[in-house]
Amino acid sequence: MVHPARLSRRALMAAGATLAAAPALAQPRWPDRPVRFLQGFAAGGTTDIVARLIAPSMAAAFGQPVVVENRAGAGGTLAAEALARSTDGHTLMLLNNGFAVSAALYRRLPYDPRADIEPIAMVASIGLVLLAGTGPEAPADLADLVRRAKARPEQINVATVGVGSTQHFVAEAIQAAGDFRLMHIPYRGTPAAIVALRNNEVQVVSETASAVLGQIRGGEVRALAITSRTRSPLLPEVPTVAEALGRPDFDIETWYALGAPARTPPSVVERITEVARGMHADATLRARLGELGLAAREPGTPAETRATVHAEIARWAEVIERTRMERQ
Repeated sequence: MVHPARLSRRALMAAGATLAAAPALAQPRWPDRPVRFLQGFAAGGTTDIVARLIAPSMAAAFGQPVVVENRAGAGGTLAAEALARSTDGHTLMLLNNGFAVSAALYRRLPYDPRADIEPIAMVASIGLVLLAGTGPEAPADLADLVRRAKARPEQINVATVGVGSTQHFVAEAIQAAGDFRLMHIPYRGTPAAIVALRNNEVQVVSETASAVLGQIRGGEVRALAITSRTRSPLLPEVPTVAEALGRPDFDIETWYALGAPARTPPSVVERITEVARGMHADATLRARLGELGLAAREPGTPAETRATVHAEIARWAEVIERTRMERQ
């Protein structure tokens, strides 16, 4: 016969073990509600295109809706601020080069780019193009643009999607490489910049290739050069900036990565990384990215992604110093 005292102790121990295990068993797997997916640029731009392309794949993997939310303005810093300040535990962002550019350009930001935001996994990358109109007054190629700009410094307008955007910095880098000067005119989004080009309010536009692929193929605009090291398989007739300017070292692509607030739990970071790996392994998604001129990127580890993004911040800070751009 078991002594009552021993029975009580055993019962208490069993009950304690059950209670200790209960929270772990009851803990839901992240995410347990819809995920807000921020992107910091206007509808119709490449960041918006990529966000909306991968959101359904993320939703399927998460088992929860992924709602893309445009927070356009200030080179993506409005969206980055919203991400840094989010406390719901279910907010992510599609970071791009603009995040690194803004970190290098702005003296004061309402968040710390290195401490408040966690880059987690790379998604894709793409070169940018310098566009001109198709009329007889438009430059025939990049060399022609350089000749005209040197004859009329800062009298030829170049449009981008905003001060501090990747497109802005790429335009500055091309000017530095070719030793010529254009007048920068910022617009709120790609569609507005293209309309300005058609109306000859600007003579050149700097934009990611995927955002204007349809207009290039439709003959509405002409691509003078692409910024990647090699020509795009979707635009094989368009020379690289390196070819056009005789600068073999010129190689700039914009990248896209999943980011979260820095306080995100490690288990959630790992879950997001798993989903990114799954998207990279999806041949259909990779093909769809390829159709838009985007190259799928190996997600890497969170540590590798963080190192890449922080190195990009340093790279663009060097561009600012070299081109003597005024920090905002």
